[in-house]
Amino acid sequence: MSISGRKVFLLYPHSVIQDDIIYTLVQNEYEVYRLKDHNRALKLLEQFPDSILFINIDDRLTENEWEEYIRGIMRNPALDDVRIGILSYNNDEELKKKYLMEIGITCGFIQLKLGIKESTKIILTVLEASEAKGRRKFVRVNCEHDSSAQFNVSIFDTLVSGKIIDISSIGMAVQFETDPELQKNTLLEGIQLRLRSSLVNLSGVVLGFREERPRHYVILFTPKTTGGEKTKIRRYIIQSLQGFIESVQV
Repeated sequence: MSISGRKVFLLYPHSVIQDDIIYTLVQNEYEVYRLKDHNRALKLLEQFPDSILFINIDDRLTENEWEEYIRGIMRNPALDDVRIGILSYNNDEELKKKYLMEIGITCGFIQLKLGIKESTKIILTVLEASEAKGRRKFVRVNCEHDSSAQFNVSIFDTLVSGKIIDISSIGMAVQFETDPELQKNTLLEGIQLRLRSSLVNLSGVVLGFREERPRHYVILFTPKTTGGEKTKIRRYIIQSLQGFIESVQV
C-alpha cells in the first residue's frame, strides 16, 4: 500500500452527476480530479502511473474508439499500474460483460441509470478495494502560494493574521505574519479563514509546530466545526486539486 494513495481521475464526467459524485468522494477523503481531454489524460497517466481512471464512454469518442483507447492503456507497459473503470448510462449487459470479462478492466462498469446515490456507493466500494487512500487518512492541499488562502484570529485581544500553508478537512498548517509564540494545546477561538471567495469561521487547537523558519503552526479544528464550514473547506480542496492538475505540464 502506498503512503500517498492513488489519484482518481474522472474523464469527461457526466455534467449532471460530476459535482455530487466529486464532492462525496472528497468528503470520503479521496483525491479526485476532472479531466476533459482524453489525449492529455494519457500523458498525465504517464506521470501518475498508479492512478485510477474512470471513463465516461458516452461522450466524445465512438464505442469502438473508446474500446481501442482503453485497450491501448492496458497494452502500455508503462501504464501497467493504472486501473480503469467505466461510467455509462448504457445498460447493455453484453457491453458490460465485454469490458469486464474480455478487456479486463478492474474498477467496474458502473451503470449510472442505477441513480447517483447507488453509483457513488459502488465507486466508493471500488476505491476502498483498490486501497486508493493509501496510508493517508485525509486529503491535504498545499496553498502556500495561493494569496487568497489567508486567516486571522484574536490572540490576547490582538487581531493577528497570516497565510495558510496547507489545509485538510480536519486541520491546517499556518504561518503568522508575526509569530505569537503559541504553546502546544492552545485553544484558538474565532478563527476566520479566507479561502478564495469563501469565509470560514471555526475554532482550533495548536497541535504543535514545524521547525521551518518562520515557524509553521499545525492547528486541529475543534469538533464544534459545523457541517457548513467543512463544506466550504472541501469546496476549496476540490478547487485546489483541480487547479493543480490543470497546471501540470505534459
